[in-house]
Amino acid sequence: MMLTRGKVLAVNISQNKGEKKSNIGCGLFLENLGLENDVHAQAGIRQVSLLSKESIDKIREKGLDVNHGDFAENLTIEGIDLTKLPIGTKLKVGSEVLLEVSQIGKVCHNRCNIFYTVGDCVMPKEGIFAKVLVGGTIKVDDHVEVAG
Repeated sequence: MMLTRGKVLAVNISQNKGEKKSNIGCGLFLENLGLENDVHAQAGIRQVSLLSKESIDKIREKGLDVNHGDFAENLTIEGIDLTKLPIGTKLKVGSEVLLEVSQIGKVCHNRCNIFYTVGDCVMPKEGIFAKVLVGGTIKVDDHVEVAG
């Protein structure tokens, strides 16, 4: 049985592509764009990136000192196996935001700064991307629910 409820651990933002993101604690997610002021906020299928704490823990177990946002994910969550969510799954985050899973993993054509800084990257295999269907504020400790 897959867990269908989780929690936001970090809301992460960066100004440049291919770099670690910093936890801002709370962010405004704009409909059909993504996280306000984040470099990746744009129309398309990769508006918001999500990675689970459990995926980050796998890298920590390899002896690497990694934190939330180090893999350039906008949302770090725990409690839901993101890799098992099919495209089209809707996620209700906090009281307002509705996301729709639009891509599982990604192709990394070049090893980015994250790979060289951290020594490995879990995002291509275990990160997911979503579109913002309904915008609003997401903050640390908000609940994440699989809505369908």
